[in-house]
Amino acid sequence: MDSGALLDLLGNENRRRILRLLARKPCYVTEISEYIGVSPKAVIDHLRQLEEAGLVESRVDDQRRKYFHISENLRLEVQLSPFDFGAKSAYPASADLDLTRCQYVSVRIEERSTDDDVGELAAKLDELKDLERELSLAQRWVQGRLADVQTELADTIGEGPDRLYADVLAALADGVGTPAAVADRLDAPEPLVEGVLETLAERDVVVEQSGGEYAIAE
Repeated sequence: MDSGALLDLLGNENRRRILRLLARKPCYVTEISEYIGVSPKAVIDHLRQLEEAGLVESRVDDQRRKYFHISENLRLEVQLSPFDFGAKSAYPASADLDLTRCQYVSVRIEERSTDDDVGELAAKLDELKDLERELSLAQRWVQGRLADVQTELADTIGEGPDRLYADVLAALADGVGTPAAVADRLDAPEPLVEGVLETLAERDVVVEQSGGEYAIAE
């Protein structure tokens, strides 16, 4: 689901309360209504919107009572800094993802248990929750350092909090050289990127090479 639409959907406090409840256990309409103090009619409308978005599903039990439960496991992230604003949603990666390909992250990987030992599964759950907390802390550190480095870079080239200059230089550092390629990487208009590159070249921050490619000056 589009992250902007997801933010709009979750902007309603009662829908967030419903999801918090359903994250604990499946519930039927009357039960949800009693828990959050909202009329059944309003609950039905909220559930309809959550179902249409694919976040909630329902099932009917033997007594033909309709239970609702969360259907998707997804993560919504919002980034806001002097250099960036955006939102993105992501679904969990496959358990078979090869984490050894990650250059900057080292995670101790153990073989998954094939039995149903409750003690082992509970211990694994606790371990993964600890890992989640550590990754969250690491992510906060990275976000802080990103803002710090972008500020230092902008101050160095004299453009203040203009994110585009920092992003163009980051693209060049990654080996993207032509204005068209940089514009494609940044999803920015090519003439705007060309103007930034020309300004940086005038300040001897970057140099234009053969073939119309640019590189950061030595």
